[in-house]
Amino acid sequence: MIARAWFAVTALVVLVGVAVQLVDAAHATGGLFASPAARVANVFCYFTILSNLIVGGTSLLLAIRPDRPSTAFRTLRLDGVLAIAVTGVVYHLALAGLVELTTAGAVANQLLHTVSPILGVLGWLLFGPHGTLGPRIVWWSLAYPLLWLVFTLIRGAATGFYPYPFLEADSLGYARVTLNCVLIAVLFLALAGLLMPLDRRLARPA
Repeated sequence: MIARAWFAVTALVVLVGVAVQLVDAAHATGGLFASPAARVANVFCYFTILSNLIVGGTSLLLAIRPDRPSTAFRTLRLDGVLAIAVTGVVYHLALAGLVELTTAGAVANQLLHTVSPILGVLGWLLFGPHGTLGPRIVWWSLAYPLLWLVFTLIRGAATGFYPYPFLEADSLGYARVTLNCVLIAVLFLALAGLLMPLDRRLARPA
């Protein structure tokens, strides 16, 4: 019962955070995207938003029914936990304070970069599900961040918009951007490598 409530709260935090972010984007002025529809659509190009949607969606499914043994769900669950952890770490180490936020933007920022990463990671540590990870799941989990990077760099080259400063190939050059991507990939893999033995250890008492 506690686990389901935790997952439900996590999903609710994500829902509120994304909703507030979309409203804030729709009412923003200036920037590369002129229309509210374009600004709202652009929100879904951020790794933060997509990662929150994955962790929120998998949390909602666990709140409804905790027993979900499929490979697809296990992969998405791992993606959500890893991606939201990377989101929180990278934001607080490298991105916090770089952009001036509106009041609504600050609320969304706090929910999506701080609260949901804490809830997402603690939810996995406390309630799992555990005993579900293996090399196959880990390798499949890499598809999401890699596809996002490819999409972001291709879209950035076409539009001139990059969602994060460390991906701005026009100003940094592709060599520096590649290095930045490798560093983030190493962080992602390191976390995945830590989660596998930890997952087995946490599953033992059950």
